[in-house]
Amino acid sequence: GKNEYDLLVIGGGSGGLACAKEAAQFGRKVAVMDYVEPSLQGTTWGLGGTCVNVGCIPKKLMHQAALLGSALKDAQHYGWNISQPVHHTWSVMAQGVQNYVKSLNWGHRVQLQEKKVKYFNIKGSFSDPHTVRGLTKAGKETVVTADNIVIATGGRPKYPAHVAGALEYGITSDDLFWLKKSPGKTLPSFILYVSLECAGFLTGFGLDATVMMRSVPLRGFDQASTQMASLVTEHMESYGTKFLKRCFPTKVEKLKSNRLQVTWKNADLDTEETDSFDTVMWAVGRAPDTKTLNLETVGVQTNSETGKIIVDASEATSVPHIYAVGDITEGRPELTPTAIAAGKLLAQRLFGQSSELMDYDNVPTTVFTPLEYGCVGLSEEAAVQRHGPDNIEVYHAYYKPLEFTVAERDATQCYMKMVCLREREQRILGLHFIGPNAGEVIQGFALGIKCGATYPQMMKTVGIHPTCAEEVTKLHITKRSGLDATVTGC
Repeated sequence: GKNEYDLLVIGGGSGGLACAKEAAQFGRKVAVMDYVEPSLQGTTWGLGGTCVNVGCIPKKLMHQAALLGSALKDAQHYGWNISQPVHHTWSVMAQGVQNYVKSLNWGHRVQLQEKKVKYFNIKGSFSDPHTVRGLTKAGKETVVTADNIVIATGGRPKYPAHVAGALEYGITSDDLFWLKKSPGKTLPSFILYVSLECAGFLTGFGLDATVMMRSVPLRGFDQASTQMASLVTEHMESYGTKFLKRCFPTKVEKLKSNRLQVTWKNADLDTEETDSFDTVMWAVGRAPDTKTLNLETVGVQTNSETGKIIVDASEATSVPHIYAVGDITEGRPELTPTAIAAGKLLAQRLFGQSSELMDYDNVPTTVFTPLEYGCVGLSEEAAVQRHGPDNIEVYHAYYKPLEFTVAERDATQCYMKMVCLREREQRILGLHFIGPNAGEVIQGFALGIKCGATYPQMMKTVGIHPTCAEEVTKLHITKRSGLDATVTGC
């Protein structure tokens, strides 16, 4: 018989909701199936996916809370009489952040209802290529059939299963953002960007935060020359975050005091060391949430190493009418804006007679560490690998934000780098920026780079004075000259 829905989206995160709502705009019958499996520590949340509940939104708000603490210290230099020391109350901040997230959960429910999209709060799995079954919380079986199915279940944080006690006593970012009480002395272990971001705002709140890093920081981001990633961690060290470099944990034990004793191996010294913490947070990457989908039964191919779904340029899987978008897909950036755009474009191709594909080149992003790191385009290493070392020119400079001057803040790690092709018009391949409001700065330049901006065009751009972004338009020193430039925002 005829399938009940034109489109079923499995996963109520950024990409899935965008796809469902866009499809509904074309008058199609659409359903969304979403269910949050509690974390090992029992944390759960509402509709909206990782970004809304345990990612971008709570992270940026907590980052902002930490920046306000730094601003209070600066304020004294600008004439504000603020008694010291200032004190941060975790529970007040957490309540505010969590209330806002819950309002977004409710907003997504309302939007689906307004667009006549059916919402199923169940965990589903394929029983055939057009049919998904699942159980409600009450144990009632629900069967949904659809002509087209989009998988958008995203990923969940992984645990280092080889570390004794890791599962029993550790938390992940899924739990940190929903804590009612302060995590206290915290060990964010492993050097992924979420580990640095969390350690950064914890330090900003006045907490003792120690990052354990086995290898280079921010793997996948620019590491060449004056390493952008190293500058980020150097600033964090000066900011108060501690680092255990070239170390990896071996076990976690709970003490009678309820504190957690962590044992680790120091690879450089070849020694075993221990310390106790109130909270241990694992940041070892994310695994695609596909285990219960029963993909192998319907023939949806996945990468055997990563577990992610293999898709083509149109987001199609190996089964003609089954698609996938967002973090669940192989080779795509794990970013909310790309998932949203890909989901909308997919719905437009399915129901709106469009042929436009998602363009994944030159996607900007930012790491929200205390001193933010924003980038768009290629890293220096990737540019050299793609075009050869003799075909790349790198322009770079250190700078001092004007707002740092009166407050006498250290600007040693405020730095930017522009990676260009050497030939002809010197097209910009990548832009990297470390400094205040890096996300806002990079967002503006991302448009120009997306449109094929060149170095001469950038030098002809009139900057807004006196801003940090203005310094990008003044990059005249090349790395190959062996010189560094230091400019001031005045």
